[in-house]
Amino acid sequence: MYFESICFTMKRSSTSKSSSSCSVQQVITNKGYNNKEEEIIDWELRPGGMLVQKRDSGDASSGPVIKIKVSHGSYHHDIIVPAQATFGELKRVLAQETGLEPKEQRLLFRGKEKEDEECLHMVGVKDTSKVVLLEDPASKERKLKEMNRNQCILKAYEEVAKVRTEIDKLSEKVVALETTLHGGTTKKVADKEFVVLTELLMVQLLKLDTIEADGEAKVKRKVEVRRVQSLVDTLDSLKARNSNPLSNSKTNNSSNAVSVRTKWETFEGGVGSLNAPTTPIQSCTKITHDWELFD
Repeated sequence: MYFESICFTMKRSSTSKSSSSCSVQQVITNKGYNNKEEEIIDWELRPGGMLVQKRDSGDASSGPVIKIKVSHGSYHHDIIVPAQATFGELKRVLAQETGLEPKEQRLLFRGKEKEDEECLHMVGVKDTSKVVLLEDPASKERKLKEMNRNQCILKAYEEVAKVRTEIDKLSEKVVALETTLHGGTTKKVADKEFVVLTELLMVQLLKLDTIEADGEAKVKRKVEVRRVQSLVDTLDSLKARNSNPLSNSKTNNSSNAVSVRTKWETFEGGVGSLNAPTTPIQSCTKITHDWELFD
């Protein structure tokens, strides 16, 4: 004679202040004439009220596995997971295959989206079953905006680099003019050269103003704007110097003028000397008449 007795005990364990889980322990006692066997099966209550057999940490690797065909756009993935895995666990495996984070994934089975806590075998997912993977629309839109932003930054970098090349060429011409004027020559440089260079620099400044840039590209653009302004100021200063070509020669001859004045100290009588004579001049005035004072 053989009979089976079953009893259940429930245990509640609190994992946090906000959530708790229930575990059910089933004790199955098999009694016979010559033996007595007792088997303990642990069950767990999943969120949503689903009661499933509790799996140990080693069950996933030791239990049966299934191959799921996951369709993601034009891509197809064959994913091997434990038969009793959840859709949340399937998402973590797909994250390694597709690069999509679990929170960016939506899994559909038989036309319905599945939640992370749902078990594959409980909804009918079997070996070679097909699951559709969709990217979350909000995540897709966010990535699209980020991609467009990166493209704008790259475009701004390229435009600033082109303007920088032109400014480098104009800067060399400004340095050449500065070298010519500081060489001490009295030959004037045509004013047209200053005007043309200034206008070309202003054109580059306008190009910089039309570039829409963010982040590091904006900093690069600002550096070039200040550079153009500095070159324009240099041209204005050189143009003023060029309008008086003798200013350079006067500056160069100033030391000679000082040496001439220092030679004037050798003349007698204090004439031309920088210092006043030290010997007082004697008066030679004599009174030759008697003068009468009137009231």
